[in-house]
Amino acid sequence: QVQLVESGGGLVQAGGSLRLSCAASGRTFRVNAMGWFRQAPGKEREFVASIRWRGGGIYYADSVKGRFTISSDNAKNMVYLQMNSLKPEDTAVYYCAAITLSSGSYDYWNAHDYDYWGQGTQVTVSS
Repeated sequence: QVQLVESGGGLVQAGGSLRLSCAASGRTFRVNAMGWFRQAPGKEREFVASIRWRGGGIYYADSVKGRFTISSDNAKNMVYLQMNSLKPEDTAVYYCAAITLSSGSYDYWNAHDYDYWGQGTQVTVSS
């Protein structure tokens, strides 16, 4: 089991910044990759960014490329999402998710491939 807890959400004006954090605990040695997804009201959950837990690939959705940065601190079992130049369309509940080694091959953008999820943190960007 891997437990994930997000923090750092809030209300910010357009053009502002927020930094989301995700604390992982439990069997973190089995984590293969971590991702951030978001879900706005009435919309499907969508991929935002992902990072390989042991270094390597970092991927972003086109909608956030150049504005958001995903990073990790493996020693602290933390994943971060630095969000700059926020837009009202970035308003959503943001979720942290983990893929474990038992998953084998995976598509980093596919929410169904992730094994564990946090409870989410609300990000609201006002215009």
